[in-house]
Amino acid sequence: MIELLSPAGSPESVIAAVQNGADAVYLGLGNFNARRGAKNFTDEEFIKAARYCRVRGCKVYVTLNTLVGDREMRDAVEIARLASDEGADGLIVQDLGMAAAIRRALPDIPLHASTQMSIHNLAGVEAAAEMGMTRAVLARELSLEQIRFITSHASIETEVFVHGALCFCHSGQCYMSALIGRRSGNRGACAQPCRMQYSLGGRMDDYPLSLKDNCLVDRLQELEEAGVACLKIEGRMKRPEYTAVVTEIYAKALKEHRKPTRAEMERLEQVFSRDGFTQGYFNGDKKDMFGVRGESDREAERIFTAARRAYAEGEARRVPVHFYTMCRKDEPIRAVVFDDDGHKCAAEGPVPEEAKRQGLTETYLTDQMIKTGGTPYQVIENRARVDKGLFLPASAINDLRRKLISQLSEIRSEAPHRRAFSLPPMPRGMQAVGDPVRIYQIRTADQLSEDLAELRPDYLYVPVLTMAQDFSLIEPFREKGTVPVAVLPRIVTDDQLPVIYRALEKLFSLGVNEALIGNLGQIVMARKAGMKIRGDFGLNMFNSWSLDVLREAGFLSATASFELRLSQIRDLSKPLPVEAIVYGRLPLMISDQCVIKNSAGRCSCQNPAQMSDRMGSVFPVVQEFGCRNVIYNAHKLYLADKQEDICSAGLWGARLMFTTETARECVEVAKGYMGQSNYKPNVLTRGLYYRGVD
Repeated sequence: MIELLSPAGSPESVIAAVQNGADAVYLGLGNFNARRGAKNFTDEEFIKAARYCRVRGCKVYVTLNTLVGDREMRDAVEIARLASDEGADGLIVQDLGMAAAIRRALPDIPLHASTQMSIHNLAGVEAAAEMGMTRAVLARELSLEQIRFITSHASIETEVFVHGALCFCHSGQCYMSALIGRRSGNRGACAQPCRMQYSLGGRMDDYPLSLKDNCLVDRLQELEEAGVACLKIEGRMKRPEYTAVVTEIYAKALKEHRKPTRAEMERLEQVFSRDGFTQGYFNGDKKDMFGVRGESDREAERIFTAARRAYAEGEARRVPVHFYTMCRKDEPIRAVVFDDDGHKCAAEGPVPEEAKRQGLTETYLTDQMIKTGGTPYQVIENRARVDKGLFLPASAINDLRRKLISQLSEIRSEAPHRRAFSLPPMPRGMQAVGDPVRIYQIRTADQLSEDLAELRPDYLYVPVLTMAQDFSLIEPFREKGTVPVAVLPRIVTDDQLPVIYRALEKLFSLGVNEALIGNLGQIVMARKAGMKIRGDFGLNMFNSWSLDVLREAGFLSATASFELRLSQIRDLSKPLPVEAIVYGRLPLMISDQCVIKNSAGRCSCQNPAQMSDRMGSVFPVVQEFGCRNVIYNAHKLYLADKQEDICSAGLWGARLMFTTETARECVEVAKGYMGQSNYKPNVLTRGLYYRGVD
């Protein structure tokens, strides 16, 4: 049976979800979850909520889906330990290092790969499985056909978002909130800049990054037939009444194997929508996906009031139980109750008296035992055997039933026993000695020049398709000892993999044997093509444990997250060589939406666009593989005058990332970092290397 997973941003939301038919809830415990702005749970509230859910047959998943630093790892694992000890049914994680640490310290609790891992192809799911994940939450941008392909071949369960907010950027790849205001989406503090107003092409386009909410309530049967294990409703930041309304409609549609009624669709729109709903990604049609939230009306409040009253005052009888009662002469009345999960309880009451009038009957006894209203239990089997001529007051039978129910609830509330070990020690590593190697990364073929080659960088990072299209542009660099590295797109779906793979094979035949990858789903493909692999920033390397995961996976090097301070990078144990981006426009978002087309009204991806915010900052928007767009920071990261800090960070490599620069500008920037030029951007930033993120 497919699982319906509902959001619980507060203890009240747990009740709202369970009482309206959720099979599972997901909630945040502590500060290491992607919705730090939700009320979330104290330890005591979580323990109570977990017991409440276990009694009612509802699973509990704890979100630990943020990046954590070295100094935070112990606290994060302790939260995981509490969740495991108190019976959480799984942990939803993003950070590769945290996942590895939890797997060693708490080997029995299931781990789910968060959508923050940017899993959008089958290889990404299988990579998660190799790391010990039992379920992968797929990217929201996938179509039904892509979901069906992944799920039908995956070795672990898949989970799909079916209702709620859509981020403009691929989850786990959004750095806009962090770089603009130090509020990191990867750390659970996103300020939602995609919901703000921007202008494109010199005119106001209102909200060009704000997508409508996803709604797949009429497509649930297709997802079930595709083999998806879990359907997820987004909304931990929303009120409990919202959880109640949406969960009820989805639960009924699933249980009754039907599409929603018109009245139910109207209710969904009334409680929350952004100019209606969309199924754009699911259908593979990305038109008309934009919208903003309207004002709540009185009808919504009326719906919320009714929903709150229903879940606060009632108790859904959702757990099937079986009763068997025996009433015999000269013996205490005895009864047994058991559920479908293997729990069984027995109890006895007083010895029956001899009846002075009509005695007890089996019908009367079963009628009394079936009265489980006000409890989570639904009696589906109820048998009794009664000797003739016996009498017991109704109060005695009711006491017996209540005793059984109480015992069963106590047993069902118990957490499973799991193994627990200490936090594994921080991986050992070495600090690089001397100046870091020089790495130049270009975005377009036009940036490759003889003058740039004359500067003899140690490594040259070039987009894989650009390199494969005209390899002669690389030859001047190779002749001077530069190592070419093919840069893979961060997002490559299964239907797009053959194009990239053929390019890698071609490059390998030409003598290129290294690839830079920013997603777990690219590891197998790159290796199959004969490539050695290096880790890009999209893997979000935020701690020493994460670096060790890449070391064990055979990576040659890794890129430190640019959300780290330089001091944090310095303190990483570095079990493998580490590089950092020290120049360039840092990427803010990567999206399957085409901002360029939406602005121009036509496809003109060869020409970068510009997006401006209310403060006048201008963000370049460029085309990425697969007609995706990347939005880059308005200010260029510049650290040429901070060479001492760069060297003291113990880096193997320092990368200059060229995006919108001309070939001449690339040369001048590179010379500036070599002390041969006074070039300096007009508007620059130090990024987050000195101020860090929240």
